[in-house]
Amino acid sequence: MRSVALIMAGGTGARLYPRSRQAHPKQFLHLFGEGTLLQNTFARLAPLFDPSQIYSITTEELAPVVLEQLPALSPTNIIAEPFRRNTAPALALATVLLERRYGADVVIAALPADHLIWNVREFHDAVEAAIAVAAREDAIVTIGLVPSHPETAFGYIQVSDEPLAQEGSATVYRVRGFAEKPDAATAERFVNAGDFLWNSGMFVFRASTFWHEFATHLPDDAPLFAELRQARDPAAFALLVEQIYGRIRALSFDYGVLEKTRNSLCVLGTFEWSDLSSWDELWRLQKKDPRQNVLEGTIYALDTKRCLVSSFGKVIALVDVEDLIVVDSDDVLLICRRGSSQRVAELVNMFRRRGNTSLL
Repeated sequence: MRSVALIMAGGTGARLYPRSRQAHPKQFLHLFGEGTLLQNTFARLAPLFDPSQIYSITTEELAPVVLEQLPALSPTNIIAEPFRRNTAPALALATVLLERRYGADVVIAALPADHLIWNVREFHDAVEAAIAVAAREDAIVTIGLVPSHPETAFGYIQVSDEPLAQEGSATVYRVRGFAEKPDAATAERFVNAGDFLWNSGMFVFRASTFWHEFATHLPDDAPLFAELRQARDPAAFALLVEQIYGRIRALSFDYGVLEKTRNSLCVLGTFEWSDLSSWDELWRLQKKDPRQNVLEGTIYALDTKRCLVSSFGKVIALVDVEDLIVVDSDDVLLICRRGSSQRVAELVNMFRRRGNTSLL
């Protein structure tokens, strides 16, 4: 059984705007620790996989940044999409190429580039368990985590009441269902129910299992990639990829496949995790001053409470304010109420609709 890691590094990180930008999104930023989020992801995987077995999928625009930040990664291990079409097409394109290189039984561990993980040894245990289960079972394997609090920014996995199996030190459950990011009341209900886990966005599967599920749940899109799997000439392959991406709809793997399949298992991860999905999440994780502020840069705060203020150039002064997020960049100043930073992505979409490309 051959296994490979696939780092998904093509996202925009729009909820961390304006620090995260289209040409230099969140995964390439230094937010925690010495390295960027992408570099830290690669470093976490290095004890599990030889560098030749680590791949990254990103866009053509971002591929040079991936190469720059990961010099140990071979250029041939970077899979470049023509442009973003979300995770379902990205995983399909990567699976075409990895199946061609390793065969239909290759186990692919698809992991986001922009997450924070503590307790790395326990993370390794969960990934190894998921790989072993995916090699044995005709199922998409996810990694779920026990919620530490009701969170509206994460998706949830509902699992069986009783474990299905023990894989090493990890517990495996059947998946009963997936839930998108809930409202506050629903998130609290999920946490209190006891059978809901946070969805980490990590997927592990055999290539053959992926194609079965993709064809079953995305029958309109599957023929496009079936044709691509047959293409052998490099020039014809590249042209076909361009044509497919021009026709295929943008769709997440969670929504397109996972929420519909009956063939999904979940490994319970015991490591600490965050997907750093918003400025609110960053405030929650960072060390705070006695007034519960997170202040980065030259910041003067008078009678200010529970704020996140970040500036690497301009001096920022605040007087008698509470629960604000203030983030300064070279060309954009973001101000929003703490608790509303999930909506920052709506702001980015508004810029895109209005054609304000310089702000993206």
